[in-house]
Amino acid sequence: MPGGLFITLEGPDGAGKTTQIKYLEHFFHGQGMAVVCTREPGGTPLAEAIRRLLLEPAYTPIDGRAEILLYAAARAQHVAMRIRPALASGEVVLCDRFIDSTVAYQGYGRRLDIEMVRRVNEWATGGLLPDLTLLIDVPVEVGLARLRQKRDVDRLEGEELEFHRRVRRGYLELWRLEPERIRLIDGRGTPEDVWRRIKGVVEPWLEARVKGRDG
Repeated sequence: MPGGLFITLEGPDGAGKTTQIKYLEHFFHGQGMAVVCTREPGGTPLAEAIRRLLLEPAYTPIDGRAEILLYAAARAQHVAMRIRPALASGEVVLCDRFIDSTVAYQGYGRRLDIEMVRRVNEWATGGLLPDLTLLIDVPVEVGLARLRQKRDVDRLEGEELEFHRRVRRGYLELWRLEPERIRLIDGRGTPEDVWRRIKGVVEPWLEARVKGRDG
């Protein structure tokens, strides 16, 4: 079986990424593959400290430029210290959010220049892209209702409804631009429903990767 695969999960707040990453971890373990599960912002001690700064409601407002640079700092550390070493060791890296989140939230949500956001991402990651991105899509109202039933919202989750709608539109635009890398998953229904849809994408994708490497 192949190793060194980088898979990211994306989606609006409340899409259910955290639940689905656990299903994916179990699936890849069942294939006999070593798996690293991580998240953004976060994944290393420094990046987790930056995460606390970014998501703490008490620090509202944060200038959009300051926000994107904090995300870039966390991402640079995460890629250098955790993601690249795991990929070099032949592991499967499952990451809850990555570069597409920054484009969706800071580019489309904050209305920052999209090309500038892309350049910052490329610089922070050294050009690293996921092999596969699973975009779990839910209507904004559905996702936010799910969150507010479970816990208090963080700084970004507490943004106005129109911000979240811009983020979702941004994600869908990214999918339209890169349909081979980014696969759209209907996030409505039970977690088991969503997992069946994800598995229906991941199994043939993985089989094609195996054949490609063996061939």
